[in-house]
Amino acid sequence: MLATLRVRNFVLIDQLELELGPGLNVLTGETGAGKSIIVDAIGLLLGGRASPDVIRHGADDAEVEALFTLGVNDTAARHLKSVGIPFRDELVIRRVVAQGGRSRAYLNGRLCTVSELAALGPLLMDIASQHESVSLTDPGTHLGYLDDFASLVEERELVSQKFDELRQLAHQCQKEAELVRSRSQREAYLAFQLKAFEDVDPRPGEEDDLQAERNRLRHADRIQNATRRSTNRLTDDEGAIGDELGRIVSDLRAASAYEPGLEAIANTIDAARNELVEASWQISRIAEHVEADPDRLEQIDERLYALEKLKRQYGPELQDVLRERDKLRAEYEALSTSEERLAELEALRERLIDAVGELARALSAKRGAAASKLSEGITRELAALGMGTARVVVDIAPLQVDDQDGLNFQGARLSRDGIDRVEFLIAPNKGVEPRPLRKVASGGELSRSLLALKRVLADVAPAGAYIFDEVDTGVGGAVAEAIGRAMADVARHRQVICITHLAQIAAFGTTHFVVHKFVENGATKSSIVEAKGKARVQELARMMSGATVSDAARKAAVEMLRAAEPIATEINSSRRPAVASSPR
Repeated sequence: MLATLRVRNFVLIDQLELELGPGLNVLTGETGAGKSIIVDAIGLLLGGRASPDVIRHGADDAEVEALFTLGVNDTAARHLKSVGIPFRDELVIRRVVAQGGRSRAYLNGRLCTVSELAALGPLLMDIASQHESVSLTDPGTHLGYLDDFASLVEERELVSQKFDELRQLAHQCQKEAELVRSRSQREAYLAFQLKAFEDVDPRPGEEDDLQAERNRLRHADRIQNATRRSTNRLTDDEGAIGDELGRIVSDLRAASAYEPGLEAIANTIDAARNELVEASWQISRIAEHVEADPDRLEQIDERLYALEKLKRQYGPELQDVLRERDKLRAEYEALSTSEERLAELEALRERLIDAVGELARALSAKRGAAASKLSEGITRELAALGMGTARVVVDIAPLQVDDQDGLNFQGARLSRDGIDRVEFLIAPNKGVEPRPLRKVASGGELSRSLLALKRVLADVAPAGAYIFDEVDTGVGGAVAEAIGRAMADVARHRQVICITHLAQIAAFGTTHFVVHKFVENGATKSSIVEAKGKARVQELARMMSGATVSDAARKAAVEMLRAAEPIATEINSSRRPAVASSPR
């Protein structure tokens, strides 16, 4: 239940605090006074789109804050627990809209996203407006109403989840089928591409090896000259370094008989001589494998040029070339098994179609069982609202088969909502065949149909409160009184906030607020005050007679209140006092 609403700098409202009770709260006022601003403010709290247009002229930001009281078993309370939002019997929602349209939202003081508000909103309040009366003519909304009535939302969501899996698999089948259809052309293209790689046959690290070999061949003469001179001086020439070191070792070892310390030095020099001899041998080995080879050098240049061509096309590096080759090769190999893979996917799709279809068929059967009950309920409520001869039929038909995607089951097309198309049909008068609401219902009939539907759904709807925003369009007299009684009846079980132009409806309110528009310091503003006693009689009389209020209108207003008093008293017995504060 919405207990307190605070609004600051919102459209025409400077600042107000509105306290509401659990019964029927009515808001009245002259056209353009700003009654629907309250609904817009609540809609913003429940996840509506933020716009800079809601900020009152001259203000920096707009703020709306609401206090909801929740029972432990309320759907909203269970939702809050499931998402980890702490609360104790009360929930505070706050939304601040800044210049530019950016907004911040809070749940019990914790920052939250607008999507979190949007998920919570329908569990707190159900807003029925003139727009929804019109949208009632859209068959696309009717299936949702039926599922709400039959408590089939969870089963529909399961069908939706499985259907999404099916649609994804069908998309994979489509892609695979396209691959099979274009296989020969694609294979030829890939074969042509792969031939360029196979002709060159690049290998990892090959480029570095070729560059090293190329350098050796280009400088073969220099390498041979250097190695030859080195080996000659180390070991081959007469008087080579190795020979000289050998003689020094011999002399030192001979002298070591007289000076023992020379033996160690001789050993050191001898070790160095052996290493030089080993180095000379290694140089000779290298020299044996280095010789000028113009033919081999030409081959290497041609090979490097071929690799460079591939790098320009698929590079910039050789590893990029190899990666592209492997990718094309994998695709080419996959094409050879595409038909088998397509057959497997299609078999899997058919099995999933059957599984989703069975779920959808079971859902359809439950809808069919609930449709007649919903039809009877709406028809009964319409009779109480002055449409005694009207008859409503909830028509269920299979969705038309669509051969394009092949997602059909037993003569019906599968969708996220199942296999059904649901539409409300109405016969306003006896002897008339039911026809779609959009074709035969007037504005008043649509308003009453919406109210009838809301009453039927009252016991199953998750929201703790209803808001009716001028759904009394196009009605009056006895019908308006019937609508007022219907709203009062709903208010026995849940909070109702009703914005109305009709005194016959407003008279049933347990609390009556009046919206006033005025000019202060050159700015237009709106305020809300609670109407009691004579003030309420005066407001009802104004609603009946217009700007000039007659004594007859006042007497009629008193009679209305007296007639509605037993109902209002019964509802009021469980409510706390309501208070409205004017702008400061």
